[in-house]
Amino acid sequence: MHVLASPASPASGKGADRGPHERVSVRGVEDRTQSVLRFSLVATLAYVAVTFIAGLRAHSLALLSEAGHNASDFLALVLSFAAVYFQTRPADHSKTFGYQRAGVLAAFINAATLILISIWIAVEAIHRLSAPVAVQPRLMMIVAAAGVVMNGVIAALLWGVARDVNMRSAFLHMAGDTLSTAAVIVGGAGILFTGQNWIDPVLSLIIAALILWSSIGIVRETLNILLEGTPSGVALPDIRAGMEAVEGVINVHDLHCWSLGSQSRALACHVTIDDIPPSESACILQKINHLLKEHYNICHTTIQFEHTGCEVLEGCVVPMEQMASDPGHHHHGHSH
Repeated sequence: MHVLASPASPASGKGADRGPHERVSVRGVEDRTQSVLRFSLVATLAYVAVTFIAGLRAHSLALLSEAGHNASDFLALVLSFAAVYFQTRPADHSKTFGYQRAGVLAAFINAATLILISIWIAVEAIHRLSAPVAVQPRLMMIVAAAGVVMNGVIAALLWGVARDVNMRSAFLHMAGDTLSTAAVIVGGAGILFTGQNWIDPVLSLIIAALILWSSIGIVRETLNILLEGTPSGVALPDIRAGMEAVEGVINVHDLHCWSLGSQSRALACHVTIDDIPPSESACILQKINHLLKEHYNICHTTIQFEHTGCEVLEGCVVPMEQMASDPGHHHHGHSH
């Protein structure tokens, strides 16, 4: 006999289990977060335009690189804004898991584009090292100083609403950009007092390296989510051991764990138990779901129970371990 056990609290919509006062409080936090993000988006976009135009006028590749770096900040803020917006949209019949991966897909495309931009900046910087171009250090410093103020204000505002990993990552992005913009001021001062124009392309290489490093990390993380890989920081052997330690659980197999979005995880598996009434198996299910939620932050689970008398090769889904040892075996499984 098979018992298909659904989670006690599936991801059918955020806030379904909250009281009215808590929902109002959460709504207020989301409204404030969106307001901060709107201001940050407008300010960052304006600074990107100013930096780009000033970089062209000052012949400064460092300023142009900074414009590219701030463009990456703008994209990061757009993704954070989209994530906050999509989190409020419930799942429906056509999108049963909701719209969580829309931001992940956008992040992948944006990060891939930024990798190309960083490569272009690096190539241009190397070219300028061999053929230096005179720059206007005073204009560099004025624009960069404005950038430090703007990025610092945005970082402070984001820190005030950084209650989840999405907003904390946006805060870290802007805080890091504040430091890189300060480096442009130092570079402009170095050119002003020494007259060494090679400082500008060297700064550009450093900024390009920062863009490339952060973009590769985003591409790696988003690809793992889109390919339904095991979430970062999650070890399946640890989860299996924890579940098998629950009283009444004999064996755990066909264990899968993946990310629905950047902040939510799902799990599906088969659990072998004794041949007991469904009312008793419900207690086991409750303990397993509590373990997964409290220790692994996994809130959406699909757990199929199998009793010890089940013929694995006739009715149950064959464990991955057995399929790996017997590649010629055909999989006769039940759909979830």
